[in-house]
Amino acid sequence: MPAGNHISICICTFRRPELLGRLLEKLTALETEDAFNYSVVVVDNDSAQSARAVVSRMAAQSPVGMEYHVESERSISAARNHSVREAKGNLIAFIDDDEFPARDWLLKLYQTLCATAAHGVLGPVLPHFDVSPPSWLVGSGLADRERFSTGYVLRDSRYTRTGNALLRRDLFRDGATWFDRAYGRSGGGDAVFFDHRIREGSVFVWCDEAIVYETVPIERQTRKYHLQRAFTRGMTSAWAVPFLGFGTLKSFVAIFIYAVALPFCWVRGGHCLMKYLVKACDHMGKLLAYLGVQVVKERPYAPVNNK
Repeated sequence: MPAGNHISICICTFRRPELLGRLLEKLTALETEDAFNYSVVVVDNDSAQSARAVVSRMAAQSPVGMEYHVESERSISAARNHSVREAKGNLIAFIDDDEFPARDWLLKLYQTLCATAAHGVLGPVLPHFDVSPPSWLVGSGLADRERFSTGYVLRDSRYTRTGNALLRRDLFRDGATWFDRAYGRSGGGDAVFFDHRIREGSVFVWCDEAIVYETVPIERQTRKYHLQRAFTRGMTSAWAVPFLGFGTLKSFVAIFIYAVALPFCWVRGGHCLMKYLVKACDHMGKLLAYLGVQVVKERPYAPVNNK
């Protein structure tokens, strides 16, 4: 990779000024070993501009360049597209506003990108709890995400996200709607983006040393949250694939199996019950979406009858 690489770190935020401030502070002290330089692009998806003050304060005292922009359309997809349009670097990194990185996060992503010549590199997002989480959440592993060995090629978009990624700029071509607006309120548009690129032949690899931590607030430590999230995942997966296919048959079979297994899971404990109940809701949400039934309206997983 030629010298003089510049990484634009893109952050989309919505009414999380305190968490965003923590992230921006961490980003001012990243290790680079002079291999690249970087700047930060913040896109506020709140038309009231609730993030402006914290970005202005951090930018005034930071040695790292920071830009603030507003995307008035309430849509995570629109915010992501906006951030890419504002990015100046030949490389684009993504991290979420409720996350914070290890000091060598970006350097590890960059080194893996150079070593593999991939189109992009993704890394792990580990849960961070400010207070002790309930035992069923820890035991079920619902706050954990799949990890792979460094260099592993990601061929399944289920394991992709923009919460920890470094991508080559040339992945963003053919206009300014890289992230589908249909997923603007539900989420999941980042996985769809990666799925399209993988089908086109782009290669994405894993870097397990590029650590990012995601804060898990109290409201995400409830059974209700994880069940609603599962219904949303199922719904958005149904949008991406036709009804007539192997996936639909798989969901029908899975629901039957889980219905039989859940009483036994209950006997084993609340952690086991929740783990497999969430899996069942993933499949149920998919089938209900095919029937035109939308259980959850939007993130953060508000029911459809909410006003």
